[in-house]
Amino acid sequence: MEITVIRSRRKTVAVQVRQDGTVLVRAPRLMPRWEIRRFVESHQDWIGKQLQKQAAAQALRKDTEPLSQQELKELAEKARRDLTMRCAFWAEKVGVSYGRISIRHQKSRWGSCSSKGNLNFNCLLMLAPESVRDYVVVHELCHRKHMNHSPEFWQAVEQAIPGWRSAKIWLKQNGDALMLENPV
Repeated sequence: MEITVIRSRRKTVAVQVRQDGTVLVRAPRLMPRWEIRRFVESHQDWIGKQLQKQAAAQALRKDTEPLSQQELKELAEKARRDLTMRCAFWAEKVGVSYGRISIRHQKSRWGSCSSKGNLNFNCLLMLAPESVRDYVVVHELCHRKHMNHSPEFWQAVEQAIPGWRSAKIWLKQNGDALMLENPV
């Protein structure tokens, strides 16, 4: 396993497994090597799981062609129509309002909600089942009530869409492969 250490003025240490399978450790400039090594060793299980996900997604990628720029553009247009409709429907059910809706081709997020109430969604959501799209929309709309993942937030998600757990599991099992098949 190849590990690259990047030192900077940051205060904490973090580890990232990149799409090419390399491990990137970001550490404070003055942190001793032994402390970085200990941090990496304490995260070996997580790193191993991430590397397995990357390998599985790369194997899947060999069997499928990534979407062309034209296909991604069409997917984004389809997502704009579909997700705008879903946001309007679910916002009423959840009892929240929202601002602008943006559709992007992102490499690591399915959706996000800004503090101003703007919603961002990944166009690749259109490759997921409807129940998964509903879950992601509800998840982001519930952030309009709770800008965190507190028990109250999950309770709001549960109240709106009781079957959310199966959609979350689907994303966990299939989401990385979808994103890696169609790199940004």
